Amino acid sequence: MSKNIKFGTNQPEFYSTLSQRVNNYFKTKNISRNANAEMVIKTIFMMSLFFVPYAISLTGVATTLWVYLFLCVIMGLGIAGIGLSVMHDANHGAYSSKPWINEMMGYSLNLVGANAFNWKIQHNVLHHTYTNIYEVDEDISPRGVLRMSPDSPRRSFHRFQHLYAWFLYALMTIVWVVGKDFFRLVRYQNEGLVKKQKADILTEWAILIFTKVVYVIYIFVIPIMVLPFAWYQILLGFAVMHFVAGFILAIVFQPAHVVEGTSYLMPDINGTLENSWAIHQLHTTTNFAHNNRILSWYVGGLNFQVEHHLFPNICHVHYRHLSAIVEKTAEEFGLPYKMKETFWDALVAHAHMLKELGEEKTDPVLATA
Repeated sequence: MSKNIKFGTNQPEFYSTLSQRVNNYFKTKNISRNANAEMVIKTIFMMSLFFVPYAISLTGVATTLWVYLFLCVIMGLGIAGIGLSVMHDANHGAYSSKPWINEMMGYSLNLVGANAFNWKIQHNVLHHTYTNIYEVDEDISPRGVLRMSPDSPRRSFHRFQHLYAWFLYALMTIVWVVGKDFFRLVRYQNEGLVKKQKADILTEWAILIFTKVVYVIYIFVIPIMVLPFAWYQILLGFAVMHFVAGFILAIVFQPAHVVEGTSYLMPDINGTLENSWAIHQLHTTTNFAHNNRILSWYVGGLNFQVEHHLFPNICHVHYRHLSAIVEKTAEEFGLPYKMKETFWDALVAHAHMLKELGEEKTDPVLATA
C-alpha cells in the first residue's frame, strides 16, 4: 500500500521556511546538529545502567533472588534508556555526522536483544513517513487485541482495551526479542522493503541470528552457569527486565500519536493524501511535558515528538531549543502544534483515546484532518 501513497503539495513554503530557520539556528550558534558532550555523557550513563547491574549480578553480590530481581529492574531501565536515548538517534543518522559511528551505536539495539535493521524499516521508513496511516504505519496497525486506529476492525473486547492495554505494553520488548524480529524480516523481504534499502538479505539474516545467539549466551547461559539460581528464576529475571523496558517504551511512544486530538488520515481513492508530508506530521503528532527536564533527559527528548518527526536527523539534545521555532512557524502558517502540558496529561489522553477507539461503532470523525 505504501508504494501507492502520495502526499499533497499544500503550503510547501511552510517546511522550506522552517528548515531555513532551523539551519540558521545551528549556523548562528555555530554548533553541530549531531551529538554533543551531553549526549556522550548520556550514552555512557545509559549503557552503564544496563551493563553495571549485569556485571554486579555475576560477581556474587546477588545472593538472594530479590536482589537479583532488583538488578533486573535496573537493567530494564537501562534497556529503555538505550532505546530512547542512544540507538534511536544513531539509527536515525542523528548521533554523528560519521555514518560508521551511527551504525556502530545503532547496533546497541542488537546488543540488548532486538534488531537494528528491522527497526529502521519499521520506524524510519514506515512510521516516520506514513504516520498514523492504517496498514502502513505498524505502530497503529497491531495484529492482536489492541485497536489503535479508527480504520482498524473493531471487536467487542476492544471496549476494555483502555484497561488491559497497560499490561500488554509490558510484553512489548519480550515479543520483539523472542519472535517479532524473525517474522518482520520475512515480511519485509516478501514486501520488497529489504531490496528498497539496498540490503543483502543473507547478511541481515546472519546478523540477526548471530546477535540473537550472543544475547542468549550472555543473558541466559552465563547467568545460569554462574548464579546460584534455577533456570526458571533466571527466566523470571529476564521477564521482569523486559516488563520494565517494554512498559516504559510503550508509554513514551504511544501518547505521541494515539492520543485525544490526533488525526488519522487516509489517502483518497487515488492514493493521495490531503497534506504535504511535513503538515501531515503536525496533524498526527503530539508533544508533551515540555517543562519536565528530567523526563525529557531520560526519554531522549521524545516528548518533543513534533520536532523529532520534522527533523529526525537532528540529535535530540537540540529539540528543546528548536521547539519555539517550530511552534512559532506553525502558528504563522495557521497549522496545528499539538501538545499536552504534562506527561500525566498525555497518558490520560492516551487512555481516553483507547477507550474511544474501543467503543466506536460507526465511522469516526477522527479519520479527517
